[in-house]
Parts: sequence; C-alpha cells; structure tokens
Amino acid sequence: MDGTLSLVLLLLFLWCLCSRRMEHFELTAPAAFVLLGLLLGEGTGALDLALPHETVKALAEVTLVWVLFTDAARLSFRALRPELGLYVRLLGIGLPLCVGLGALLAAALLPGVSGWAALYVGAALAPTDAALGATMMVNPEVPVKIRRVINVESGLNDGIVTPLVVLALAGMASAEGAAGPHATGHALVELAVGAAYGAVAGLAAGWLLRTTLRNGWAAEDFAGPGVLALSLLSYTSALALGGNGFVAAFVAGLAFGTMHGAPQRVLLYVEQSAALLSVLVWLVFGALLLPEMAADFTWQAVLYAVLSLTVIRMVPVALCLVGSGLDARTVLFVGWFGPRGLASVIFGLLAVEELDRAGARPVLPVLACTVLLSVLAHGLTSTPLARRYGRAVKDTGPAAAPADELPVRGMAAGGLHRVRRRGGPLRP
Repeated sequence: MDGTLSLVLLLLFLWCLCSRRMEHFELTAPAAFVLLGLLLGEGTGALDLALPHETVKALAEVTLVWVLFTDAARLSFRALRPELGLYVRLLGIGLPLCVGLGALLAAALLPGVSGWAALYVGAALAPTDAALGATMMVNPEVPVKIRRVINVESGLNDGIVTPLVVLALAGMASAEGAAGPHATGHALVELAVGAAYGAVAGLAAGWLLRTTLRNGWAAEDFAGPGVLALSLLSYTSALALGGNGFVAAFVAGLAFGTMHGAPQRVLLYVEQSAALLSVLVWLVFGALLLPEMAADFTWQAVLYAVLSLTVIRMVPVALCLVGSGLDARTVLFVGWFGPRGLASVIFGLLAVEELDRAGARPVLPVLACTVLLSVLAHGLTSTPLARRYGRAVKDTGPAAAPADELPVRGMAAGGLHRVRRRGGPLRP
C-alpha cells in the first residue's frame, strides 16, 4: 500500500510540474488521470487501488460535498444576474427535460433497468462538467457570455439533481430489499431537512464570516481553511440532525455565497482541495471502475452513451432556448458542450456503496461508458469547435457579458495563462 500511495503522490507532483505544458497538447487533468489509471492499473498492474469500500465511499462523499459547496458558493446572485433568464431556462426547463428524457430512454433501451433505476440513470447523467471542455472554457474566441452560461450551468446542475439521485437510490435499495419499504419516504424527509438546515447554516456562517472579517476579528489567511471546515460541517451536522448531507452542503454553499461578501480568494483553498480530490476520483475511475465495467459494456450501453451526449442533452437545450434570442449555431454549441464528468462518476461510486454489486450492475456500465465517451469526445472537439464557433460568431454572435469572469471547476490558475498567451487578459 505504501508503494501505491507513493506512486499516486508522484503522479500528482509530476502533473503539477507539466500541467501548463500539457495545455499545448489539449490534455486536461481528468483525461490524463483516467488514462494513467487505465495504463498503470489494469494495463501494467503498477497501480494497485484495491481500496476498502469505506475508503472509496469516504473519497466520493467528501469530494461531492466540496464540489457541491464550492460550485454553489462562488455563484452569488450578483454573478448570476447578467444572464439570469438563460440560467432559468437551462436549469429550470432544460435540466428536468434532460432527466426525464434520459429516464424514458433508459427504461426503454437498457435491459434489467427498473423505473427507479431508469430515474437514477437519467439524473446521474444529467449534470455537466465544464472542466472536460477546459480549452474551450478559456478560449477568448468564444464569447464570454457563452462561456459563462456553460460554466454556471455546470456549477449548479449537479446540486439540483442530487435529490433525484438520492431518491432514486433509495427506491432501488427498497425494491431490492436492501432498505426498508419506506426508504423513499424517509429520503424525502431527509432532503427537506437537509435543504432547510443548509439554508440556515449557510446564511448564518456567511454573516458571521463577513462580520468578523470586517471588524478585524478573523484573519483572512485562515478564512480558507475555516470555510473548508464549514463545507464538511454542513454535511456532517445535517446527517446528525437526520437530514441529507449533500443537499445541505449545496444549499449551504448557495446561502453562504449570497451572504458572505468575502473576497473570492477565501474560496480558493476549498476549490483547490476539491480539485485535488477530484483528480483522485478520476484516477480511481480509470484504475477501478472502468476495467470492472468494461466487460459489461453492451451495445445498448454504448448506444445510450451516444444518445446521452447528443439527443438527451441537445434536444432539451434546444427546446428550452427557443425564444431566448440565441441563434441556432449558439444553441448547438451550448448543447454539445455538456460533458458528463465528475458528478456522474461520484454518483456511480455512491451507487456501488449504497447497493450491492448485483443491484448496481445494470446501471454502472452505462454511466462508465458515457463518461469515458465524453472524456474522449469533448476533449478532442473542445479546441477545434471553439475556434470554428468563435470565428463564425465574431461579428454576429452574442455580446460579451458585463461581469467578472468566473473560475472553472478544477482550473484555479492554469487556464488564465492560456488566455493571456493567446490574446491578452479576459475582458468582462
């Protein structure tokens, strides 16, 4: 185990040394660590990640908590206001349509998938991950407004679908006898308690941090670790109160981001910690989940993966953006750049822990296949499609948004270097 740990730490350090150079090859951290997991795990056996279930569960849970909290906390109402109508369309109309269409096609296409399992597949594969299209997200040829829309949608849709994933997992567990007959009812109560508690905790913590920073009681240098502790506290204390910790962390992040008013660098510590664990999740995905699921890749799973990245994503986006003022080229661009990434992987790992292997077997291959296909397809098309779209809308496309640029998940600094090299600093 010591050798495996040393190898993982060495990989992290080596990526630190060459991450900026890898930008020239359009290689993102998720793609790199999935490939490393495959090569060093199943390929050569050098990476033995036969982790206990408790370790995998803890890694997935902590990563999801930090991602949900930070994604929500960095998006205050002021940041959302410039394109609020587009966000409401994408998240309030497009996202439910995507979940519903995904669930219907899963029930019709995937063998051995029950109603609850179909809902789980539709919800678990609905969230997008802007980091998989990293080169597009920092390409100044793409209008800032469109990059912001894709970024904000990615930051919020995982938290919005988390209650559906939790409810679907409870229904699957109840149907298989792994949980009591009232598991879905208990899950609904836990979701409500978690949301209410998260709102109170986030507002209170945001007000306290803003007040203590303003009065000189709190040191800004330690505010980052404090917020890191707060994100986990919102999760653990919600569990202690009988609520759902993931929903509590997401709602607490929204409330905290609206209230705290602290400098954005206060969240940087939490974002970097989440980015570190996210890389480890991608490594586990490549080394453990993909090899185990590869034998179960059926033609139905592959077909569903293709439909998930195209029809299931792009049709709801097109429908919800009718009348938005965006041209057809922009609607297609936004629809295509809906990569399936970190949230779907974590939801898959949670399914492994919540259900027995037999119960999770019908749904995990399609999740793994969709995410793998997304890593490849969006990684390969990110730069060429961004350049082509940017040139096409240079004079006629949507105007730049009059707001500050928002950080992309897992891209604390590296992306800004690319923008400066290619055309100067980002302009709001």
